[in-house]
Order: sequence, then C-alpha cells, then structure tokens
Amino acid sequence: MSEGRRRTLLSFSVFALGAGILFAAWCWWTAPGGGEEGDIPPRLRQVLEWNSRLWASPPSHRLSVLKPEPPAGKIPRTNGDLGLKNVVDVNLWRLEVYSDDSADARHLQLSLAELRALPRTTFSTEFRCVEGWSEDMSFAGIKFTDFMKAYGLQSKKYVALVSVDGEYYVSIDMESMEHEQTLLAYEMNGKPLLHQNGAPLRLVIPIKYGIKNLKQIGKIYFSDTRPPDYWAEQGYDWFAGL
Repeated sequence: MSEGRRRTLLSFSVFALGAGILFAAWCWWTAPGGGEEGDIPPRLRQVLEWNSRLWASPPSHRLSVLKPEPPAGKIPRTNGDLGLKNVVDVNLWRLEVYSDDSADARHLQLSLAELRALPRTTFSTEFRCVEGWSEDMSFAGIKFTDFMKAYGLQSKKYVALVSVDGEYYVSIDMESMEHEQTLLAYEMNGKPLLHQNGAPLRLVIPIKYGIKNLKQIGKIYFSDTRPPDYWAEQGYDWFAGL
C-alpha cells in the first residue's frame, strides 16, 4: 500500500470514529424522557431544573418593578388564545377550589361576586413575555394570600391552576404564589377583563414570565406533589422566574 493511500485510509478512519462518537453523544443528549415532561430529553430538562434552582434562591423576596398607572382603558396586548376556547357567562361561572388533590379534598365553588367582596388590591407593573416583549399594565383583584386566608386554605408545596376549558394548566411553587404581588385579577387597566385577556378571572404573578399568568381560571387546587404544567411539557423552564 502506498504511503498516500495509507494516509487517506487513516484519515477516513479517524473521521468515521469521530463522527460516530459525536453521533452517539448526540443520541445520548437528546434521548426522549417520559412522565410529566413527555418526550423532552432528560439532560435538557436537568439544565432547566438547574436554572430553576438558581432563580429560586431566594425567589419571592424580590419585588417586580412598580410602574405609574397606564392610560385608563388602554387595551393591552393580546398574545395567544390558549385556554380561551369558551366564552364564559360571568353570572354562571364558578371558581372550583380544592384544598388538595385527594379524593376527600374540601371543595369550594365561588362566584365572581363573592371574590369581588374580598379585600381589593391594585398595582401597576411590567408584564413580561418569554418571547421577549413587555408592556406596562395595571391590575385589580385579590391577593392570593388574602384569598387563602378568607377561605381557610392551607399551604402546600404547589398550587395548580387550570383554565375553564382544561386546555391550559400551570403549577407554581407556593412561595411564589404567596408573594405579595401575586393576584387573582378581575380588572386590567381600570376595566373588567376582556375575554382575550382572561375574563372573568386570571392569575397575575409579576415575578414570573407570562406563561405562568394563567387566563380564565376555572379550577385551583393545592398539592405536595408537583402538578402538570403545560409549557414545562413543551420544553420550557418550569420555574419561569424573572
């Protein structure tokens, strides 16, 4: 075998070996997982979980930046209609609340009038979307801590919120839900919520990206086991903190 041919064969062998190692590494890195995250590669999920732990220390001692009141009546930006399949009759709507995820959990059905009778909180802040845009908005509603106190709801590790149509669902750590700026909101920019912005009731949690600010809440329950989360199942960071 000539020297040139020998070198060519050696080069191709080294290339094939390197390509094989890279391919095997890629298959390992992107191997699908299971469970709550569906087919999301567990190695990628581990990176997101590490990021969550980084942001979660400490998570809810931070306050989002408060803003001057936006122009009264300004129609806020709408971004997607996930969870808004149903146009809700406010007079018939009830918020379903479960004290935990067990079969014998205490169950409440609350009207919007009952919720509006609770202590009212208002503030204006910057709503931030994971897509990179932000907008100043004002909100009015009930602090989640006031809501829990009013109905004698006990803290668990997590809170789950589900839209009326059941197609959008989030789970959030209790410490973030007990943040002083976490709100069950029924007004935005000085007016009752519009359908596209989550009427009759939505979550506002300014220390999280918008993907956690569930619209048109139909159900809330508490759990010590992390409930499903729509965008975490799509590969996004579960904690989604700012």
